[in-house]
Amino acid sequence: MLKDITLGQYFPIDSKLHKLDSRTKILLLILDIVTIFMAQSFYSYCLIILFTLFIVKISKVPVNMYFKGLKPILFIILFTAVLNMFLTDGRDLPVFGHSIGLTVEGVIMAVKMALRLVLLIIASSALTYTTSPMALTDGIEKLLKPFSKLGFPAHELAMMMSIAIRFIPTLIEETDKIIKAQQARGADFDTGSLIKRAKSLIPMLVPLFISAFRRADELAVAMESRCYRGGDSRTRLKEIRFTITDLWGFLVFALFFAAVITLDIVF
Repeated sequence: MLKDITLGQYFPIDSKLHKLDSRTKILLLILDIVTIFMAQSFYSYCLIILFTLFIVKISKVPVNMYFKGLKPILFIILFTAVLNMFLTDGRDLPVFGHSIGLTVEGVIMAVKMALRLVLLIIASSALTYTTSPMALTDGIEKLLKPFSKLGFPAHELAMMMSIAIRFIPTLIEETDKIIKAQQARGADFDTGSLIKRAKSLIPMLVPLFISAFRRADELAVAMESRCYRGGDSRTRLKEIRFTITDLWGFLVFALFFAAVITLDIVF
């Protein structure tokens, strides 16, 4: 299960999505999330699915990586779908002639919510797969820079977010090593009651926290030894710039957004 978590991984592939400015990809992701939650009709969801498949195709990232990113949240998707299925009021939907609390509106809402979560994860994964941590940091910082005039710590927040994303794969790998080491010593994480399994996680969590704090301390020392000083005085090896490719990206998304709105109005 831990190996299926692919959030934070970057695939250095030559694709059209990789060539986009990190700011463009962040803004388009936000707009895509808004579009997904605005969509209501069946046809608009079909269009969003086709557009998402188009994004996956041009990213050139292996499709199985996107499926691996969905596995860890599969339980959340199913749990959300079941809640919406049974807690949404509407017309009764009998199953084999018996009423079990299902409603037509509940089933429709469950499908919508599950589909929304899947599309959100795929879109977010496309951002991290095609954007290096450094480019992601620069993009977030540039987008938040106007708020720095109001005292908002744009650079510090961007740096914290990028470091958190960057170390997700590292901590997952560390967790997997600790679990295997504890299992070799006779630890059992899979059997017993829920309370027993929760207690069995303590031998795994303690060394994981120690390792995380040690890595954080080593990173702080490394940054200080290199005289790292964030903010406006910091220069960059590669400056991010908008290009004609970014303009085409916004135009394509504008057409997609207009098509979704039109389908919702018509149907």
